[in-house]
Amino acid sequence: MSFARIIGTGGYLPSNVVTNHDLEKLVDTSDQWIRERTGIEQRHIAVEGETTVDLAEQASRNAIEAAGIDTSEIDLIIFATSTPDKIFPSSACILQARLDIHGCPAFDIQAVCTGFIYALSVAEKFIQTGSARTALVVGAEVFSRILNWEDRDTCVLFGDGAGAVILQADEETGILSSHIHADGKYENLLWVPHGVGDGFDQVKAGKAFVEMRGNEVFKMAVNTLGRIVDETLAASDMKKSDIDWLVPHQANIRIIAATARKLKMSMEQVVVTVNKHGNTSAASVPLALDVAVRDGRIKRGELLLLEAFGGGFTWGSVLVRF
Repeated sequence: MSFARIIGTGGYLPSNVVTNHDLEKLVDTSDQWIRERTGIEQRHIAVEGETTVDLAEQASRNAIEAAGIDTSEIDLIIFATSTPDKIFPSSACILQARLDIHGCPAFDIQAVCTGFIYALSVAEKFIQTGSARTALVVGAEVFSRILNWEDRDTCVLFGDGAGAVILQADEETGILSSHIHADGKYENLLWVPHGVGDGFDQVKAGKAFVEMRGNEVFKMAVNTLGRIVDETLAASDMKKSDIDWLVPHQANIRIIAATARKLKMSMEQVVVTVNKHGNTSAASVPLALDVAVRDGRIKRGELLLLEAFGGGFTWGSVLVRF
């Protein structure tokens, strides 16, 4: 059986930066309020005409270059997003064409903020079973397109971006375990309550926006991520002290800090990008991973815990020997 090893990472953010002070001009909020409750200072927002696949293509090319492979070696593409360019074809198929890759499986996964963890878990299974050898796994979002910019409780939280990794079969090292879960009974705590299936009218009218009951989501996220830390460590017979780096979903600095406390880790061992990126949903974990790999913090041989929690609710983790 082969391991699925991460051999390259890539990220991409739109050049348009929106600060908290910019948002003070749009809604009744303040830089201090946003920083204290979320840790966010700024976020990147796609400009008109800039799409999810545009961001994903740049992140993917960066990951491919970092991996030192040719696109012809990629035999699987999995694309995590809640904001696809089109209803169909999938964003994965559009990206596949952009990269001049032909014939391999390419499909989207929708698990909101846990999407990249889901996608990584699925790609791992393809590689473990020999169904693929080299996989491109992407998380990309333009959440700004589904935000109500008059709702101060949600518009301050999210940003746009893309992250990607190249996974390749390896005999010795790689993903040690992955764990994904969902419970749909909590759907209306964090959702976009309109879509194609209910008639598409609200979507066409531009009224399909993110809605969130923030306090309840916060409590669920903290409790759920605490449980999955225990599950993940037990599955690989690891201790908390074995983890070198926590690479969490970048939703809220308080949720991140609570997970670090659960692991008895100092914040110096946690990759934090929420201050500069905001919550980029499915893109947040691969973006954070890419930042820490490229700045030299994360090194080969270190043990990483990747985790996320998102609408659905969905949640998951991946334990990686980098």
